[in-house]
Amino acid sequence: MIPEKSLAAYKTKPALVLETGDKITISLPGGETLKVREKDIELLHGGPCTQADLDALLSGTVDGDVKGAWELLAGTAVPLRDLAELVYGAYTVQSAWAAYTLLREGLYFSGDITAIRSRDAAAVAADEERRTLKQRDQADRDAFLIRLKSAALDLPADSRFLQDVEALAYGRTEKSRTLRDLGKQETPQEAHRLLLNSGAWTLWVNPHPPRFGLTLTPAQCVPAPPPVEEPRTDLTHLAAYAIDSPWSHDPDDAVSLENPAGGPDTLYVHIADPAASILPGSPADREARGRGATLYLPEGAVRMLSDEALALYALGLSPEEGGAAVDTPSPALTFKLILAEDGSIRETDIFPSLVRVTRLTYAEVDASAAVAEPALEGLFRLAERNLNRRIAAGAAEIDLPETHITVNGETVAINLIEPYKSAGMVQECMLLAGEGAAKWALAQRLPFPFVSQETGELPESPLPGMAGSYQLRRCMRPRTLSAKPGLHWGLGLEQYTQVTSPLRRYTDLLAHQQIRAFLQGRPPLSEEEVLLALAAGEAGASATVHAERASRAHWTAVYLAGKKGLPDSQWEGIIMERKGSRFVVMIPALALETQVAARDDLLPNDRLALTLSSVKIPEAEAVFVQ
Repeated sequence: MIPEKSLAAYKTKPALVLETGDKITISLPGGETLKVREKDIELLHGGPCTQADLDALLSGTVDGDVKGAWELLAGTAVPLRDLAELVYGAYTVQSAWAAYTLLREGLYFSGDITAIRSRDAAAVAADEERRTLKQRDQADRDAFLIRLKSAALDLPADSRFLQDVEALAYGRTEKSRTLRDLGKQETPQEAHRLLLNSGAWTLWVNPHPPRFGLTLTPAQCVPAPPPVEEPRTDLTHLAAYAIDSPWSHDPDDAVSLENPAGGPDTLYVHIADPAASILPGSPADREARGRGATLYLPEGAVRMLSDEALALYALGLSPEEGGAAVDTPSPALTFKLILAEDGSIRETDIFPSLVRVTRLTYAEVDASAAVAEPALEGLFRLAERNLNRRIAAGAAEIDLPETHITVNGETVAINLIEPYKSAGMVQECMLLAGEGAAKWALAQRLPFPFVSQETGELPESPLPGMAGSYQLRRCMRPRTLSAKPGLHWGLGLEQYTQVTSPLRRYTDLLAHQQIRAFLQGRPPLSEEEVLLALAAGEAGASATVHAERASRAHWTAVYLAGKKGLPDSQWEGIIMERKGSRFVVMIPALALETQVAARDDLLPNDRLALTLSSVKIPEAEAVFVQ
């Protein structure tokens, strides 16, 4: 029977027994009372104990000979009363609680209050060493926090205390002890801010790809070269042009045109042919599927396929870029499209080929000397017909500024991408290849990755100019990848797929693998297998898109941080729309959308002068004022 006014332990806290009965009423330090069962408490001392005694237990200390008692009790077991007397010389309320605390700490003694034993000397020594190290680490950490708060870190020595902050900034964890100790929110942005403010990081750290689970390590799998005995149609007599931006180093498409007198135009779209040796389920295929796409960052590209694959399959790659001799033909998968007078596709044929590729930039093709070449002139006419055909079918034409961002050392450059006419021409040729491949796969009843887009809700009164393009873009529905074909509203095409970038996009590689299997008489993947591969590839591709977008925003913020307060921190903005009390503004030179407070009489497409006010690197945000 537990007497009233006795001292008990309740959930490691001291308790004063007030009343006994079916339930025992206890009081905790501070005066809180509870009704508990007898089995929920342990009797430590019969009393008398007062509330004042109880409140003093957690703050007071009792001197005693702990090590002497530990040595005396070796090999024997005693109750709590005896331990209190041995250590503290008397059995009182205070010494009973102190002895119970020793037992609970578990360094020198083990057991329960009825049979307490001394622990083995080796175990005690090991625990003492661990506790000493822990106390030392805590003291070091406390000193680190003082240095951190006073902006006086000892780097790189203090970096070890910031590992949890870096892990959160990179998105590898959702918690940070350091941020919690500082009373700050545990978010990647706050972690990033702390690392910048402390000097542990500079502006030149881009944490965004890891936040989306992406690796910056290049692909490691090396595909085998294409089969030596594989027959390929020799198209080296055709002029084949790989036309791209000057910074493109993985050319994977080229175009040719045959325009016989009195006959229909025949467009050849030659595509890199990695599916010649990268088979479904192979190591290179699995790695590409996990990545989903090549990650293009301002600081460099992280390829979906290994550099060895690039050297084997990129079209017209020079020896300096790791390719073959300039005059060596490139293996390709050619999409031969016979076109009707309105630009629509009459017939599609697909086959492995050899092509001799001339690489040109958009600027070179737009130059008058290049346009004078008959094949290029014909490609421009063909592209214009196809564009008109798509617009007549309801295609959405969106013209918004784009920039190319590069990071070289500690220099960020942002250059507006010029709207070259040849870029539109190449785009129309690639769209024709995707449309033709979709029609061909349907005709062959081949399980295939199709791309579709539902019809968006167009505004009743479309706006002109850049604001109209912005308005139209907001009407766009997300694209859908499926094994079933469907209308692609934005492109104005009844069926469509993507096949022109198998070195850069996994879904394109998957399409090539299906085409290859059909052409070689091998069993292609089933519809279910195609869907599974699509889902896996798109998961990686989606992360890549988000990481690229976040990285562009980061480097734009870094670029602007270097402009703040300088004369060239003035920018021209164009009003896109009103949003509450603010305006959405496009800054064309940066291809940057922002929100600005401005006078109420502004209308869409109006221009205004903006001044850079502030930059937040962790949020990748810049504030502009009129």
